[in-house]
Amino acid sequence: MPNTRVKGVHPRATVPLLLLLSCMAVTGDQQPASYRLPLIVPLVMDTNTSLYTIKIKNDGPLVVDLAGTLVWSTCPSAATHSTVPCQSGTCGTVNQEQPRRCRYVDGGWFWSGREPGTRCACTAHPYNPVTGECSTGDLTSFAMSANTTSNGTNLLYPEAFAAVGACAPQRLLASLPAGATGVAGFSQRPLSLPSQLAAQRSFGKKFALCLPGFAAFGDTPVYISREGASLVNYTDAFPYTPILTNPRSPGYYLPVKGISVWWSEPKVTASLPAGALDLDARTGRGGVVLSTTTPYAIMRPDVFRAFAQAFDAAIEKGKYYWTNVKRVPAVEPFKLCYDGAFPFLKRPPTYDVPTIYLELAGAKADWPLFNENYMVRTSQGMCVGILEMEPGVGMPVDGEPAMVLGLKQLDMNMLVFDLDKMLLWFSGELSFRVSGCRLPAF
Repeated sequence: MPNTRVKGVHPRATVPLLLLLSCMAVTGDQQPASYRLPLIVPLVMDTNTSLYTIKIKNDGPLVVDLAGTLVWSTCPSAATHSTVPCQSGTCGTVNQEQPRRCRYVDGGWFWSGREPGTRCACTAHPYNPVTGECSTGDLTSFAMSANTTSNGTNLLYPEAFAAVGACAPQRLLASLPAGATGVAGFSQRPLSLPSQLAAQRSFGKKFALCLPGFAAFGDTPVYISREGASLVNYTDAFPYTPILTNPRSPGYYLPVKGISVWWSEPKVTASLPAGALDLDARTGRGGVVLSTTTPYAIMRPDVFRAFAQAFDAAIEKGKYYWTNVKRVPAVEPFKLCYDGAFPFLKRPPTYDVPTIYLELAGAKADWPLFNENYMVRTSQGMCVGILEMEPGVGMPVDGEPAMVLGLKQLDMNMLVFDLDKMLLWFSGELSFRVSGCRLPAF
């Protein structure tokens, strides 16, 4: 993206499966209008890890971590980058973001070789959300760039800016996509990437993720086009849910009150223990949290058992008379696997399997999980891509949630986070809307 000119989409170009962004510049005396335009950046899914990287840092992509509090990346050496003074307010902020539990890859002495007499430099604690490892490193500034847009269909010039971030050793890149140089935190905390951009550009605390496709930062009314329909605003087309805040964890929590499964017959509701999905605001335990750093959803054992019973019951009650769908032995790491003749849908072209509904309190609709957002095809049959919390299943976020929604559940979704209103708009699997994510053409 840097040092390249970009081309807009031809006004007569037709892209049937296209999500477009539209924005309005905010006028003001302190900053030029162009500086307040939203930013759009490509997202790329790594086929080996399923992680998403964002092409925003000039010397390499960063992994997207919805629960991350910092931006961090490898740095050449202690002598070749700027540092933030340890007495600064920014340093005080970063010291509050130290991970509660992690394994230090270098004993916590990454920059222990700094020459004597060097001025006091702020130390940060970069964290790898995949391995659970962390390190220490100088707080510095990273050069970045992203494309602006004036109307959503035309990408304008790349605009350069800087973001505060932490240096990290090469060893902290373990298990991240090849070529990635670090992680971009997307949480609500003040040094996350969206928070820094909102503070710099005064375009509102809003960002959108279209997975896979692009990330957009700023006041971006997202429009979706569907075959045979004109563009409609996401506020009219998508349901929304309140976002819950966990004082002990930086992730995004949803007010899920129940889980049900439907397959051609009345829904089967999971018999969950009372308050099983509630978020305890005092202890930070429980709740349902989003994660872009774990492949599949993870449920606490009591929640998983109730869900598994409901899913089995939905299969038995809802299957067509001519099908022979039945439970088969588990295929690691999945516990719920089925074989038999699942019907095939023509539109969208996919297997007809049960729909899982996350029932949301205070939302306009429940969050549906269709075929591609939970089913995994294996050599032994179709398996449910939802795991039970147990030893050996890594926990991608800090704390003890009741359920984590992973990459499988968020893929092929448009998510719009409005942190001024604490609302999240969600599309559900876009293929069921006969649509999809695509970055406007350069």
